[in-house]
Amino acid sequence: MANDLLIRSHLKRLRLPVIAQNYTSLSKEAAAHNQTFQDYLLALLEGEVIQREENAQKLRLSRARFPVIKMLDSFDFSAIPSLNKALVLELSRGSFVERRENVIFIGSYGTGKTHLAIVLGVSACRQGKRVRFYTAAGLINELLEASLAKCDLIILDELGFVPFSKEGAEALFTFCSARYERGSLIITTNLDFVRWKEIFGDEALTGALLDRLTHRCHILEMNGESYRFKESLRRKEKA
Repeated sequence: MANDLLIRSHLKRLRLPVIAQNYTSLSKEAAAHNQTFQDYLLALLEGEVIQREENAQKLRLSRARFPVIKMLDSFDFSAIPSLNKALVLELSRGSFVERRENVIFIGSYGTGKTHLAIVLGVSACRQGKRVRFYTAAGLINELLEASLAKCDLIILDELGFVPFSKEGAEALFTFCSARYERGSLIITTNLDFVRWKEIFGDEALTGALLDRLTHRCHILEMNGESYRFKESLRRKEKA
């Protein structure tokens, strides 16, 4: 009894709650199956490691601040026949983040750009990467936070939906330039590159920004009818 209390006290101090919870039951199981001490120790350590990995993954997903969690299997590729599905699947493996490459989804409203951006972000979280999700307008308010530099991947949603002030456009340019070859960006926008001058207001600044963003970049076009609009019509027809 005294030993049991000491073991639990030590495990608490060492912050090993899974081992504390399971060491007694696993010891009985090991004895019943004539397992070695190493097998018993391995089972204890594996349980602790698995739980820590799950907790770390949940924390990364929480810190990413996704508006919702989206999965790849819920995306309807048949709705956007022109989309490069093979490239999307390759990007979901996350190696573009390690290479510090960018991804830009270009297409009309409701075609799933944000959905796929979140899919890639969630995949990166599960692969141990630090991710943050922003709308373009929301990012302007936090551009000067030092914590942004620590992220492996930043998702910039809805670029072009809300016009920027001159100061905001310049701040965004500075930020994207600072990320160049230092960390990955995923950008969703409804504007073709030729119309980005409407966002940033200055042709030279826009050209310089695009030069940095599109170097080592995967560009996916997603033009088609709005998926949300089509779903709304289907619901009305069923009703």
